[in-house]
Amino acid sequence: MTDVIDKLVLYFQYPFVRYALIVGVLIALCSSLLGVTLVLKRFSFIGSGLSHVAFGATAVAVAMNLTNSVIFVLPVTILSAVLLLSAGRNAKIKGDAAVAMISVGTLAVGYLIMNMFSKSSNLAGDVCATLFGSTSILTLSRTEVWLSAALSVLVIAVFLLFYHKIFAVTFDEDFSSATGIRAKTYNLLLAVVIAVVIVLAMNLVGALLISALVIFPALSAMRVFKNFKAVTICSVAVSVVFAVLGILISVIAGTPVGSTIVAVDIAGFFAFSLTGFIIRRV
Repeated sequence: MTDVIDKLVLYFQYPFVRYALIVGVLIALCSSLLGVTLVLKRFSFIGSGLSHVAFGATAVAVAMNLTNSVIFVLPVTILSAVLLLSAGRNAKIKGDAAVAMISVGTLAVGYLIMNMFSKSSNLAGDVCATLFGSTSILTLSRTEVWLSAALSVLVIAVFLLFYHKIFAVTFDEDFSSATGIRAKTYNLLLAVVIAVVIVLAMNLVGALLISALVIFPALSAMRVFKNFKAVTICSVAVSVVFAVLGILISVIAGTPVGSTIVAVDIAGFFAFSLTGFIIRRV
């Protein structure tokens, strides 16, 4: 145990480890805030669909030799979120079909573009890193940390400012519209915020694992609590703690950051499920 503590103290002397921890905590905080709403509205797979869009946009950014891919990936993902929401309301293309269509299409096109235009000698490694996360979270610059912090503050501010509206739209969209709340506007706002979180989380867990970061903390909290506010607070706390544990384990054991965080989330979900079962029995 002493050796582990000494190793952590040694690693935390390096700025890149501190940067990774800060960004990891911010991403976990933002994703968990939205996770509860997405699960309750049955929009869980929108995160997966948008993450594939972000992968396709990243491939285009690589082909265009952009030094900062975020300036291209973020607007494309936000636009796709808006289009996805609109397509979900179309009677000809149901919500789940729209998610599947955009998700599979952008994933395939993104890989095709990377194959055609990538100048990397290790294309398979680049694709795997983008899909499942990589050590890029440990190579963040100070500018990227500040950008992540600014976007995270924006997401948190939106959620806190419009908490009551989001709460109303989450549970009864029709009633909310009848009482004068512009449900479509707040659904659109949610879609934009989700897109921002997806882009933020790409470096941490990769395109294919983002949904886990959004869903597992919310589901874990729901095993124990039933009140929306309590579930949200618990989800945030759980997500942050699990993200920190995942990053620390990854640094010590040398395992992939994203996969390690998701593995911790899965273990936490089973622990909360067992706790909820015991509480109900008692």
